[in-house]
Amino acid sequence: METKNIMIVGVGGQGSLLASKLLGHLLLSQGYDVKVSEVHGMSQRGGSVVTYVRYGDKVYSPVIDKGEADYIVSFEILEAARWLPFLKKDGQIVTNTQQIDPMPVITGAAEYPEDLVSKLKATGAKVDALDCLSLAEQAGSAKAVNIVLLGRLSHYFDLPDEAWMKSLEANVPSKFLEMNKKAFELGKNMK
Repeated sequence: METKNIMIVGVGGQGSLLASKLLGHLLLSQGYDVKVSEVHGMSQRGGSVVTYVRYGDKVYSPVIDKGEADYIVSFEILEAARWLPFLKKDGQIVTNTQQIDPMPVITGAAEYPEDLVSKLKATGAKVDALDCLSLAEQAGSAKAVNIVLLGRLSHYFDLPDEAWMKSLEANVPSKFLEMNKKAFELGKNMK
């Protein structure tokens, strides 16, 4: 199998590192060679954070270049727009519709762009956008946005649900497990 590339993009403090760890665990358990690399921007709360997950028969480099990402999983809609040049022509974006104002918007130096989902779709990108924050809150914690996104992403993989659940069990503290399983299901089953 040729190497597939997933970029997880978000803002510091949103749980993108756990999401990439879970994906890495899941894909390894399915027999793939996997490379996960974290590319930190300003990973304090509010700064851009990017993680690459690459998998296939044999993966040589952990880095994804422009035009190579099969999937961009985005915790915040502006981050999806920022990393769009990395998406393959027929690539898939899975994004949270939540808006988190970057510093220039907070300080008044810039305005948050309007109607980003439409703008992303207008580029020809396939965009699966959902309000992951409200689904995470429904599951029991605003912090579960990452797991809601993974639930959504699971649509695009031909992998058994129990494999996803095993990765959750291996990476999430047991006291948060039920809530995270619920978050995964909500993301997965959102119409």
